[in-house]
Amino acid sequence: MWKEFKKFALKGNMIDLAVGVIIGGAFNSLVNSLVNDIFMPVLSLVVGRLDFTNWFIALDGQKYATLAAAQEAGVATVNIGTFVSGVINFLLMAFVVFLIVKGLNKLHHEEPAPKPAPTTKKCPFCCSDIPIEAKRCPNCTSLLDVDPEKEA
Repeated sequence: MWKEFKKFALKGNMIDLAVGVIIGGAFNSLVNSLVNDIFMPVLSLVVGRLDFTNWFIALDGQKYATLAAAQEAGVATVNIGTFVSGVINFLLMAFVVFLIVKGLNKLHHEEPAPKPAPTTKKCPFCCSDIPIEAKRCPNCTSLLDVDPEKEA
């Protein structure tokens, strides 16, 4: 069983996955910082200081000034504002990741290799592939300099 586990744990795919998770964690902190420290302040200048945290519904039917006051009273709440903030944060994160991946893809853009010159052509008489320099088809023995309409 130990040998089987060692073989599984040290498999190339498992190591690649571990490296991906570690780099993903570091990338996550980078994207979080980019969103929270750069995009969110700019967004708050544009839309003003919107605070969604106090958008909630108290399930006991009472009105509370803040979510903290409702939670302090021990009331169950439906936290709409927290959800809206999460959705906005997700959309910003997804957009930032999209921009980063798009920028990285531009860096790694490779020019397509030019198509090689053709080495074969079709015989106009039997439609088989023949070398491009051929003067006579090796399959049907037709002369290739002749127009197929005239020879028929």
